[in-house]
Amino acid sequence: MTAPDAFARQSALDRLTAHAPFLARLAELNPDDVTRFLADGTDAALADVAPPPVDDDIMRSLRLWRGRMALLLALGDLSGEHDVRATTRLLSDFADRACDAALAAAFAERVPGEEPRGLSVIALGKLGSHELNYSSDIDPILIFDPDTLPRRSRDDPGEAAVRIARRMTEILSARTGDGHVLRVDLRLRPHPEVTPIVLPESAAISYYESEALAWEQAAFIRSRASAGDRALGENFLAAIQPFIWRRSLDFRQLKEIGAMSDRIRDHFAQGQAFGPGFDLKRGRGGIREIEFFAQVHQLIYGGRDPSLRVPATVDALAALAAVGRIEPDAAARLSGHYATLRRIEHRLQMIEDQQTHCLPTQEAALDCVARLDGETDGAALLAMLEPVAAEVGACYDRLVAERAVTTGLPRDDDGLAAQLVTAGFDPPDAALRTIAEWRGGKLRALRSPAALDALETVLPELVRALGAAPDPQATLRRFDKLVAGLPSAVGFFHLLAAQPELAKIATRTLSLAPTLADALGARVELIEGLIDKRAFEAPAAKADLLGEWAAGLAGLDYERLLDRVRDRVGERRFAYGVQLIAGATDPLTIACGYSELAEAALQLLADATVAEFVEAHGRIADSELVVLALGRLGGRALTHASDLDLIYLFTGDHLAESDGPRPLGATTYYNRLAQRVTAAMSVPTAAGKLYDVDTRLRPQGAQGPLVVTLDSFERYQREEAWTWEHMALLRARPVYGSDATKAAVQTVIGDLLAIPRDAEKIATDAAGMRDKIAKHKPAKGALDIKGGPGGLVDLEFAMQVTQLVSGRCHDPNIAAALACLKAAGLAPAAVCDAHGLLARMLVMLRLTAPEGEPPTAAARQLVASQCGEPGWPQLLAAHDAARQEIANWWASIRPGQQEIKP
Repeated sequence: MTAPDAFARQSALDRLTAHAPFLARLAELNPDDVTRFLADGTDAALADVAPPPVDDDIMRSLRLWRGRMALLLALGDLSGEHDVRATTRLLSDFADRACDAALAAAFAERVPGEEPRGLSVIALGKLGSHELNYSSDIDPILIFDPDTLPRRSRDDPGEAAVRIARRMTEILSARTGDGHVLRVDLRLRPHPEVTPIVLPESAAISYYESEALAWEQAAFIRSRASAGDRALGENFLAAIQPFIWRRSLDFRQLKEIGAMSDRIRDHFAQGQAFGPGFDLKRGRGGIREIEFFAQVHQLIYGGRDPSLRVPATVDALAALAAVGRIEPDAAARLSGHYATLRRIEHRLQMIEDQQTHCLPTQEAALDCVARLDGETDGAALLAMLEPVAAEVGACYDRLVAERAVTTGLPRDDDGLAAQLVTAGFDPPDAALRTIAEWRGGKLRALRSPAALDALETVLPELVRALGAAPDPQATLRRFDKLVAGLPSAVGFFHLLAAQPELAKIATRTLSLAPTLADALGARVELIEGLIDKRAFEAPAAKADLLGEWAAGLAGLDYERLLDRVRDRVGERRFAYGVQLIAGATDPLTIACGYSELAEAALQLLADATVAEFVEAHGRIADSELVVLALGRLGGRALTHASDLDLIYLFTGDHLAESDGPRPLGATTYYNRLAQRVTAAMSVPTAAGKLYDVDTRLRPQGAQGPLVVTLDSFERYQREEAWTWEHMALLRARPVYGSDATKAAVQTVIGDLLAIPRDAEKIATDAAGMRDKIAKHKPAKGALDIKGGPGGLVDLEFAMQVTQLVSGRCHDPNIAAALACLKAAGLAPAAVCDAHGLLARMLVMLRLTAPEGEPPTAAARQLVASQCGEPGWPQLLAAHDAARQEIANWWASIRPGQQEIKP
């Protein structure tokens, strides 16, 4: 090893440790891999990391493998031993192998002894072109051959394929204490709202030959058979080559390509100008513009020139330059810029394994990204990126101008432009273009005469409602995305025409709440639930929800139940969000409602999972599964975006065995059962996503077993647990199990919290943990309600230290615990109001500014009103005062300050 190699590797590790908490945790968990990397380099270390065998613990083994690969590929990237091309290729190869392993496990469970065949994974997007992001989802289409797919004797081929595909997706996507393997998005298949997640090969071929849209043609430029039965996948792709690569393009197709160009650039209107907050993927001069620049040329010329049919963006640019379709210098410069933008995109995603593409808006967070890349600070990073984005943007400008010569702007024969300006669209060009596309039948939902008639009926009212939104252009884009996802717009437009108030609610929601806009785009029928006035009543309790849903869920098989519960929860959660947007309900009341909703879903799905598991493995005598909720669910204060912090326990003898056809020992039994419960709550299905589940608060964290006995849990808490684990226990309550067992568990928790404690040690430990959190997860900005001085994290630390030292007020609900402490003279009088304000802000900001960015001007007034303030300036002043109260309380508790007396 040369001195430069050693320096580069150590520098990579130092930057990773200092600026990427996700990777720092992986480095702590995998010290041998770090040592091997430092001594021998990335490739040597990767050679030691073998794919796991397909065994009973495939969920965990795949996640541990993914963690090791993520760490080493990041080190290779940061040290310069791998360039962007090599890194994305290795990430894609890992994804292929992970899909193969998950599919093999799914086949082994369903049809033991059979080789996986008859089901193929067709990779699209970045996985299809071997350009996968560091923290990306994958966008496959799944196809099967009913003649060769192994199945049980009584299985219908389609049902068997769906079960295997669903289990593969569950193995990859479910978030356990060890994280996830890959996020899987199956929505690129034909008609995802109504089709099963895996399609017969013949049906898929028929669709692409007769019905597919221009964007689907573009998507298949980057496609390959990446896992499963590759021969089946390659046959399918060969059959649809004439759809992908057309020898000639008619005027309609050229017009669609022009419209796609306009849509890419219209995103710039959302404020994606260069600077802090710049979207590296979708902003002007970003990654997508380079990719689309190449793809437009491929679509136009690739039908006649097979040399242009290459999936990777850089390869496509080189191929286009080689045949004279673009200038060689432009190809070289765009390729270099593509590598730069992708590299920084990877840095963003390395920090916390988040699928993000936007530069941070806060100076400290931007500095963190810059230093991870080796820059001095955020300003230097921006200075490096600015000319890159400018040149890419200018190149794309020329492409848009060229396409505009062919496509032009829509005619305005009916005075629509004037109506749009009057409504609030000024200038009206982008809105005119979108409506012209609707009228031209570009969207699948608007291809029938009935749909076009319904559009014309609702259009005047729709234009007024969209124009009345706080940001008409952005609201129109979101509405267009919503309509694009519909199989037919007839019923939706007739509903809006008959219920004009719904149009106003829909446009206000699209404008103010990105989270609800995404939900509505995925399931437009959510809007129908708002016709019922009960949608605006106070949130229902768990028992009422279970009673209300009972009739509609009775008799469903397990797979349908998963979908139906997701439907029910999605409808109710959407209605609660709309209540917040309407200013109709206190955010804290909604937070409690979100919690009751999650508990109802857990009860239903855990019951169903247990019942299905018992069919295969029987029961264990005098034993049952217990689920503890912690964090925000434990405290009955979820936000719209909260995950669920759970601990799984079981009662009875850990040496016992189940009595079913395939008996299991108790520990194995409950660990597998808990994995299934987690998957039932977290895996996306055709009906969408339910909740992320986090089990890392269990004894020994991610390194410990997923489930332990109640006796082991109590013993661990008494003898081994850290102070922070006792602090977390203050928000624990049993939410699943028999009433008697839940009462027994609550007694155990009460006894554990009543143990006398050393006040100085508790305060010192808490202060150390708080400092560690601040270092590894710095506040995202002044409106990071949880982080930063005087935020909700400081409040919880101050409260929990006081609770443990005093032995009093052990209520998992923060508001109730603070009220108790205040009454006992153990908390400052003003801290209850301070908590109420910040808690309301958190609930509202999770809905209106889910990515942590400042809310829009219109959303600010809504947030202020829902927090009891007349305007945004007054809310900020109250926010600062609340933080100061909390900061003072926490400062008085930290070691060396005022002592807390029991």
